[in-house]
Amino acid sequence: MTAVTAVTGNADGAAETPEGRRSGERLLNVTVERYGVWLRSAVVCLCGALGVVAADATEVPPALSLLVPALLACGVRLYGLRHPLPFSLLWVSDAAVVVLTGLSQPVLGGAGADVMVEAVIGICAITFQQEWALRPMAGATLAALGAAVCALGDVLSSPGNLPESAPLVRLLFLAGLSRAAYLVVRTRARAADRSAALRAASRREADVAAARRATEREYLATLHDTASATLLMVSQGVGRDWSWLAPRARQDLEALSAMPGFETGHVDLAELLGCVPGVGASGGEGQALVRLRTRVDGPLTVPSGPGLAIFNGVREAVTNVARHAGVREAGLRAWTLDDGGVVVELSDTGRGFDPKAVPARRRGISGSIVGRMDAVGGSATVTSQPGTGTRVRWHWHARPRTSQAGDVARVGRVPRTPRTPAQHTAVVRLIRGQLLHGAQLAALLIALLSQFTLSLDQLTAHQSAYRPAWAQTAAFVCLTVVAATGATYLLRGRRIPPRVRRWGLAAVLSASATCAFTLPPERLTGAEDWAFGLVGWHALFLLVDVRVRVFATFLGLHMGLNATAVLLSGAPDAAESAVMGIAAVSNCGFQLSVGVLTRLLHGAALTAGTEAAREEELRTRERIHADMQRDHKERYRALTATTVPLLVGLGHGVLSPHDDDVRLRCGVEAARMRRLFAESDAVSDPLLNELRACVEVAEHQGATISLAVRGRRGEVPVEIRRELIDPVAVVVSRTRAVARVTVVWTPRSVRVSVISDGHVNGRLSGEATQSHGREMDARVTVVRTTRAGSLWVDASWRRPVTSGVDAT
Repeated sequence: MTAVTAVTGNADGAAETPEGRRSGERLLNVTVERYGVWLRSAVVCLCGALGVVAADATEVPPALSLLVPALLACGVRLYGLRHPLPFSLLWVSDAAVVVLTGLSQPVLGGAGADVMVEAVIGICAITFQQEWALRPMAGATLAALGAAVCALGDVLSSPGNLPESAPLVRLLFLAGLSRAAYLVVRTRARAADRSAALRAASRREADVAAARRATEREYLATLHDTASATLLMVSQGVGRDWSWLAPRARQDLEALSAMPGFETGHVDLAELLGCVPGVGASGGEGQALVRLRTRVDGPLTVPSGPGLAIFNGVREAVTNVARHAGVREAGLRAWTLDDGGVVVELSDTGRGFDPKAVPARRRGISGSIVGRMDAVGGSATVTSQPGTGTRVRWHWHARPRTSQAGDVARVGRVPRTPRTPAQHTAVVRLIRGQLLHGAQLAALLIALLSQFTLSLDQLTAHQSAYRPAWAQTAAFVCLTVVAATGATYLLRGRRIPPRVRRWGLAAVLSASATCAFTLPPERLTGAEDWAFGLVGWHALFLLVDVRVRVFATFLGLHMGLNATAVLLSGAPDAAESAVMGIAAVSNCGFQLSVGVLTRLLHGAALTAGTEAAREEELRTRERIHADMQRDHKERYRALTATTVPLLVGLGHGVLSPHDDDVRLRCGVEAARMRRLFAESDAVSDPLLNELRACVEVAEHQGATISLAVRGRRGEVPVEIRRELIDPVAVVVSRTRAVARVTVVWTPRSVRVSVISDGHVNGRLSGEATQSHGREMDARVTVVRTTRAGSLWVDASWRRPVTSGVDAT
């Protein structure tokens, strides 16, 4: 890449998008620069050779002394495409091409020299606007220099005569037209970049949200299997052997401090399964052991994400066997499949249960077992019936499963979101479509402006040369109709239909034939021939989005018609052939090169789409990583006030599970966690669902809790639900007899209250201890009253008037 292409995309007033570099625009600039340099070099070489052929033998040596250095200057520019060169050297080499070519005009002399110099400098003025797209002043200065050199060549060729103004105006007009065409295509490239960036941002937000939800589910499953289960057992245990508690509390702390979702590499699942403890939860008769009959065909090497998901799920399933199955023995098997997948199965012959009857608030199966495997692209099934035992099977597929209709997006434990081929193809199609649409608009712009400026002037100035003149006028009108028809589609952002395209091409080719055979052959490609360099642009905007060979075939037919008209009147001599060849190269050759450029834009679109997808994936992974780290810190910080001190105290023997106050605190934290688990449930009444989760904990401790709801429920933000339920959950979890919980809905407020007749006092971390008073919060008002041995707590929230939300 040259020093020019290293300039950032915000040159010429373009600001970088928030999503980073403009891939489409940047690659467009690279493509048009390479295209301009190669086209100019080819034209200088071909037209210079034809100019030498048209010159006399005595004029060839001095002409070569000027044209060969011009070719060498082109070589310097070609070298600069691959090796960065100073800006000054590149500009000087481009200036040398036009200066040396212009000075060759008085040396060669004759009409052939005029045609050759005008063609070469005209192409240079056009391509300079592409080569120096990011430095428009440099391109404009070179175009002006080319016009000045042309004028100087005219003066030196005809001393005492003023230079003709028409070729100079035409040259500057073509340079401005080239710049305008580039700006049209660049506008579409920027539109494609913006659209791709918006789509990428939308996908990124969805991917980040999905990753955060998956990590949140993993966190809740870990919390359920560790701290929640441990604290709940402590709150319910009386007269037990607590020798297992300290190491388990320390393991719980370690599990909660680890950030899920960033496991990498592979693990030996057989080795992990060998570490599954055979000790479940403690029952009322002391410690209940579960002896595992293990049969594992190892080693079982799997990615760490699925391996840890299976390991944690098996550990939770073993705990469930100890707590609910009523047996002390279970079988654990694991084996590999032919496709590289892994199957793990845990079975027991216990009392069994009906999986469909398990409430949604129970997380052991839905979150710790099934949910974990769904998150890593595997599956877990639980098969059981009352009295027939239970079988839990984990299945990880080595190859990703084909997503079924209705499946939700799954994000693995490792936070990476590779773009699917369909998404990549969509980005490529978007950029390619915009670039080709811009190319069509640019070709249409060139066709219309050229037709109604240069060609119209030629047509009106040489009416006497046409035989008959009305045929040339009819051809002009025909091209106007073709351009207008194409514009009606392109300006509305629509593709030109194939039938309209075929009709337009036939009309353009008919206009070419009409103009070729109604003009004297010796004047073809001359000043009177307004159509020779025009019809190709009309065909180009019709054929931009098809293969180049179709456009090349059209140009071949167009030049063949003109060649036939010339040959019918006799074969031209070498000088005349050279002049016609220069006109063909500078017009049709240039148009063909633009057609080739449109195909290069296809490749640029593919590269831009690939780069955009790569950048999108990188940004998505960075966002996921940052958000997951922040979420983990916030979650752990929320536990440091209550749960972490309890686990630290239990793990290091500072707190005793025999202490009633410690058990009360554990019960309160277990209730709070159950309410937290219930937040993720998809239910019609989240407030009532979370209250029931807290009530269930108290009922497991032997309390009798009644729950009543009055009024028509409404929507309550999750933060408000937490503040409404927390004081009630504290009271309910400390109730050992009877409590009544009431939820009252009104159009403008909601109240949650509890009356406990068997309230046990105790010091609770994080709990307000005011009684007979009012605690005012900015959002929730809590009132606590103690009377005749009963405790009444009332939490209320009134909707702000500005919220515009009523209970419905």
